[in-house]
Parts: sequence; structure tokens; C-alpha cells
Amino acid sequence: MALSKGKKLLIMGAVLLVIDQVSKVLVKTNMSIGDSFPVIGQWFRIAFIENEGMAFGMSFGGVVGKYILTAFRIILSGILIWWVRDLLRKETPMGLLIPLALITTGAIGNVIDCVFYGVIWDYAPLFQGRVVDMLYFPLIDTYVGGRHITFFDPVFNIADSCVTVGAFWFVIYSLFHPSALKEDK
Repeated sequence: MALSKGKKLLIMGAVLLVIDQVSKVLVKTNMSIGDSFPVIGQWFRIAFIENEGMAFGMSFGGVVGKYILTAFRIILSGILIWWVRDLLRKETPMGLLIPLALITTGAIGNVIDCVFYGVIWDYAPLFQGRVVDMLYFPLIDTYVGGRHITFFDPVFNIADSCVTVGAFWFVIYSLFHPSALKEDK
């Protein structure tokens, strides 16, 4: 018995969400902020940092801004879930559904951190938690003209990867298959 598209997307999202949360909990419970260790030489490291929930460690308007950002993410996750369900009813190709499911999964993964981690680890109230990041790929770390240069300096997590891969996939698929987004299916 073959699984429906919706069930396949749900399983994919659930597996990625579990991997994201397990990796964050393992890092959070076994490392201190700032700790790191090599996985593949110096090119891939596990480096534990936390951020307020925006890309590249940016923050947004203090406590009130954090509530607004978290509410926005929850609303966006709901809209994405609704959109994927709507597209499933229209027999949309998996090439468009998978990236949207990846983006949704990533958004939910980071929402969990922001909503619950502060309470679970007793450092902030509900909706004020920080996002756990740990994947670090400083592919080129050298000096040029006396200046230190690191290519690909961001530290990120599985949820961030889901959002990034999903967004790129969505854009590329949409460019090559513009009819997949048309309403009159």
C-alpha cells in the first residue's frame, strides 16, 4: 500500500523535526555555550551557540520584539501548513510540496526553541527562549593581506538547513515549473 503525498510529507517533516530537536537537546545538555569540537578536521565543527531567534544572531526589539517575532513565526507556520494542505488537494507536484514542507519543518523547529527552551532550561519565560545552533563549516579559514578571513562563518542548526534548502528548492522549482503555482488546477 503506497503512502499518500501528505503522509510522505508528514513523515519527512516529523523525522527532520526529531533530528533537529534531538541534536539541540544533546548539544544543550552536553556542552557549554562556546564549546566546540571537530567532526571533520577544522572544516566541520560542532560549535554550541544560542541566538535570539533571527538569522545570524540578530535580535529584534528586546522582549516585545521577541514576542512579536515568535508570534510571527507561529502564524507563518500555520499559513504554511494551510498552504501545503491546500496544494495537496490540488494534486500539486512533490517538487513544489517538499520544499514548502521543509520550510514549515524548519520554522516549527525554531519556534519550539523560542517558545519552550527558556522554560525547560529555566532561563526565560514562555516565548522568550533562544535558538540552539551548532553546525559550523568554516571551509576556508586563512589570512589574506594580514586580515583574517573565514568563508562561511555562520553557525546554524538542522531547522535552519531545512528553511534554507527548502527556500532555494522552492525558488528554483518555481522558475523551471511556473505552472505548478497557478491557481486554476
